[in-house]
Amino acid sequence: MGETKQPVIGIIGGSGLYNIDGLKNTEWVKVETPWGDPSDELLTGEYEGQKVVFLPRHGRGHKTSPTALNYRANIDALKRLGVTDILSLSAVGSLKEELPPGHFVIVDQFIDRSFAREKSFFGPGCVAHVSMAHPVCVRLGDALEESLKTLELPHTRGGTYLVMEGPQFSTLAESNLYRSWGCSVIGMTNMPEAKLAREAEIDYATVAMVTDYDCWHEDHDAVTVDQVVKVLLGNADKARNLVKEVLPRLSAPRPACAHGCDTSLTYALITSPEARDPAVLAKLDAVAGRVLNAS
Repeated sequence: MGETKQPVIGIIGGSGLYNIDGLKNTEWVKVETPWGDPSDELLTGEYEGQKVVFLPRHGRGHKTSPTALNYRANIDALKRLGVTDILSLSAVGSLKEELPPGHFVIVDQFIDRSFAREKSFFGPGCVAHVSMAHPVCVRLGDALEESLKTLELPHTRGGTYLVMEGPQFSTLAESNLYRSWGCSVIGMTNMPEAKLAREAEIDYATVAMVTDYDCWHEDHDAVTVDQVVKVLLGNADKARNLVKEVLPRLSAPRPACAHGCDTSLTYALITSPEARDPAVLAKLDAVAGRVLNAS
């Protein structure tokens, strides 16, 4: 039996979700990272004894666009505060008729079409390659599914999230292309977030919250901004309830992830120890400390 650890749950809130209510002993904490500033201070607290760290992805007041987000600083800051599991909540458009506004999707795959972002903690001076074949944690997905069932929220387990660069929305040709690929939802933020969480050996799962049909849908032109915002805020309220329902399910000490999410760097470092750049290693102290300190 492997060593168990007490989880610390990180919540990344997307559009419309800038706080988590019901937490006790709360404090907004400024975290410095070698990668620059995260999106905002991080809210630390407890829910029924479970340690929680909340990060508003775009900052309180939604100050930062998807492309400009410092994804590396966000994940590094969560790691520095001891986060072991990340629940990522993200507003998305639907690419399937059966996923209407107000529907939640527990994503299991991604297609990364972003192109203007730093996507790795590693590079010249210390090269690493982690597996992204299965980019989300099955255990977290199971807990989220049970919570959505308990809350009787409309949801689907499984689906592919197409991550586009933005900040503009898709052209009709792009939207139809992504539909032809079998994608379920489209958004702008979960890559490289999921890749960086894997590099930082943090278990990760996404709940995609549908706000509208993308421009492929025949009723798209009839949708108003007011309608989208109304769904967005309604989804955010449901997401807060989801967080409070799922946290007790994740609070028990657990052994290492059965699927290797939290040991992804064990065989990932390619650069030999004597060739690694000390300056690069210093920046990796939080995200890769487990393997660097062991080698």
